[in-house]
Amino acid sequence: MKRNSLAFQFYTCSNLSNNKNLSTELFFDEHLEEIRQRCFQTITLILVFILIAFLDIKDIVKILEVPVENVRFFQSSPGEYFLSTLKISFYTGFIFSIPILLSQIIFFLLPGLTSREKKLIIGLLLSSVVLFLSGLLFSYFVLIPAALTFFLNYSVDVIEPLWSFDQYFSFILVLFLSTGIIFQLPVVQVMLSFSKIITGKQMLESWKYVLLLATVIGAVLTPSADPLTQILLSSAVFFLYILGSFVAIFLTKSI
Repeated sequence: MKRNSLAFQFYTCSNLSNNKNLSTELFFDEHLEEIRQRCFQTITLILVFILIAFLDIKDIVKILEVPVENVRFFQSSPGEYFLSTLKISFYTGFIFSIPILLSQIIFFLLPGLTSREKKLIIGLLLSSVVLFLSGLLFSYFVLIPAALTFFLNYSVDVIEPLWSFDQYFSFILVLFLSTGIIFQLPVVQVMLSFSKIITGKQMLESWKYVLLLATVIGAVLTPSADPLTQILLSSAVFFLYILGSFVAIFLTKSI
């Protein structure tokens, strides 16, 4: 009887172990399949947005040329403008796909999060999108016109403004990307605060060092050497830091 009882216990334990291993494999297989589907959907939508941007490339180019006036563009080689439009289509399609990419991440993470974590993650991702788009608008309406006006006024009555379109696009692309990334600063501050690495109060107490760092960042990330654009970018960095500090203090108290 003892032998039969021991054999039954061993058989039961082995079945439970096999069932656990099987359920674990099924769990990972389901998640891998979900990741594949979401990646496929995201890549497909990005390609669709890139195609739409390429079909409307003339309108997009006209929009990009708005910040500069009294300037004639040229292409130094037969395929330069075509390659530039391909780059513009890619970046435009990718930028407009960012909300979809973040929504896919949200839908994948939500089932395994608590209600508090869901609120925090959704808020951070949505804030990241809004701040990134705000950075693009700030660059388009403030930084780019300021930089181009400086260069045009500096060379007025001496050199005729005749620019390569590819170089012009590369110039504004750097400003777009740098400001879009810099405008993520409040999101990073909130994450650091919730990770208990540094509090919002400590961030505010370090404002003098941040002011110096913002000046350095403005000088490094500005593709032009004009002081006006550097001052504007540095001011934006410092303002975002102060804003992020207050938001971190408020959220740690309310959530």
